[in-house]
Amino acid sequence: MTLTWAQLRDLKCGELEGAADGWGKASNRADAGRDRIETQLLNGLRGTQRGLAAEAAVGRLQQMSRNLQYIYTECGLLRTALNSMAHELRAQQRALNEALDDADSLGFTVHRDGSVTYPEAGEGLIDGKPLPGGRASAEAMPGLLPASGLVGPNPNAAKAQDIADRVAKAVRTASQIDWRCARILRGLRAEEGLKVPDATWADAAGDASAVRDAARGYLKEAIPHDATPAERKAWWAGLTGEQREEYLAVYPDQIGNLDGIPAVVRDAANRDNLQLLMGKLEGRDDAESEAQLAGMREIDRQLRAGRQPPMFLLGIGDEGNGRAIVSFGNPDTSRNVSAYVPGLNTSLDEDFAKNDLKRAWDTAKGVSKYDHSSAAIVWLGYDAPQTPDGLASLSVMGDKRAEEGGKAFNGFMAGISATNEKGGPHLTAIGHSYGSRTVGAATQHAGGIPGVDDIILVGSPGVGVDRAEDLGVGKGHVFVGAAENDVVTKLPSKRQSAVGLVGLIAGGPGAAYVAGDVADRGDDDLWFGRDPASRAFGAQRFPVDEGPSLVSSSGFSLGAHSQYFDPQRDAVSADSIALIAAGRSHQVKREDLR
Repeated sequence: MTLTWAQLRDLKCGELEGAADGWGKASNRADAGRDRIETQLLNGLRGTQRGLAAEAAVGRLQQMSRNLQYIYTECGLLRTALNSMAHELRAQQRALNEALDDADSLGFTVHRDGSVTYPEAGEGLIDGKPLPGGRASAEAMPGLLPASGLVGPNPNAAKAQDIADRVAKAVRTASQIDWRCARILRGLRAEEGLKVPDATWADAAGDASAVRDAARGYLKEAIPHDATPAERKAWWAGLTGEQREEYLAVYPDQIGNLDGIPAVVRDAANRDNLQLLMGKLEGRDDAESEAQLAGMREIDRQLRAGRQPPMFLLGIGDEGNGRAIVSFGNPDTSRNVSAYVPGLNTSLDEDFAKNDLKRAWDTAKGVSKYDHSSAAIVWLGYDAPQTPDGLASLSVMGDKRAEEGGKAFNGFMAGISATNEKGGPHLTAIGHSYGSRTVGAATQHAGGIPGVDDIILVGSPGVGVDRAEDLGVGKGHVFVGAAENDVVTKLPSKRQSAVGLVGLIAGGPGAAYVAGDVADRGDDDLWFGRDPASRAFGAQRFPVDEGPSLVSSSGFSLGAHSQYFDPQRDAVSADSIALIAAGRSHQVKREDLR
């Protein structure tokens, strides 16, 4: 059936919005049910019941929660699709009515087919009589007499043609909107059954993409990507409840990763986006997708396990090497917030989800001994260098990714400062390995790292500056942990690395380390500048375990580079990190500088 201008004029867009409200209520009920399962039923079961029956009950409740999450997502998409349709059709209805009003004021008649008749007007150049009226149509030129040079056109002809064109354009655009939205709505159907398998989430990811495209003018253009975190916080606070629900349903990827949005909102958005991303990656057989999917599944498992301190998913994405930002504890309500930046060879995979998240969790547990009002974050918001060949491929470890990561890290920390409710929390930036170079790069931007009081550098190959005071927090607030057997803290400068390369070629990694160490004796320069553990750098060095030897009878090991946060393998280092993050750096023991 072809849409007519009369149908567009009489269209009741409010009925579409009413239907959208109904789907919105269904979405909210599903979300409330999911929240009750996660925060009340599951926590109650885990805290009071043990055994096979309890495990089975937990499994069924988790499945129900997953189903309700799917209902929440799909109903939210339906709501936004209908609201977007009403929004777009109302714009075309408005354009049509303006054209009809112009026709009425001029005494023109708009016919059922959209053509416009106009009366006689003007006067002939020869006889002075009025020029005849005619009919203008969007499909053909108006009925004018042929130009002779002696007869001018009726002045109403161009006006009628403009009105006919505007009527036709409004109807044509409304028809396109109707066709596009109908196709999207037909696609928003769930598979039969009581379970929501991964394949259904893959379909949901496609649904979300289609609704995003349709709602681009309705919602996306209003998201303040270019604003400051403080401005984004104010933008979110100024939205109505319904507007927030629509943004969360349709753009969880953007709201969840937008610095300046409250942590509980980012967490809710990212948990939904995590399901969509896993659905998107499901079935892909390339190594990168499989690795990211494994990492996301492990994060999802931990989110559902009810760990304490509670987890907040502050960022998730599949761009580059993957993105993931996880906080143990709510950073918006905590007096002490630390953010750990991982380094070399870190990407969103199962190893990151298990080991790097554990480092943040260990820090959170350690800080809670001194202050329960704390949150510890692991921030993978950049592409760390990847060296698949180990120390042999350190040439990829340049400054560019640290500079890009430092800028992104500053944006994140500005967001933490903006949304924190304590009005000036104690913030600590922690850089490990290449992550310390990224933290160093962040300090060199105007104003330094927003809100940061203390900086911790562990396993550092240098930070890009030669003095602790250059990091912007005062040298008394820069703390360094460097294990005696951590080869990364003794990497020679790029100039000296040629000696190590000769050793590598001649005798392998062990010989490379020895050759580089010999060449570097008496020199404080590392790969990225002066050794942060050196006397010349001027930081506060805390004691750490020396770690396993690089070369032993068991072979080649980099274990000393990875145990700084582990209270089992290096209790002194882990406790020092916790004390600093808790704002008690005066209690940290000091070790002699190199």
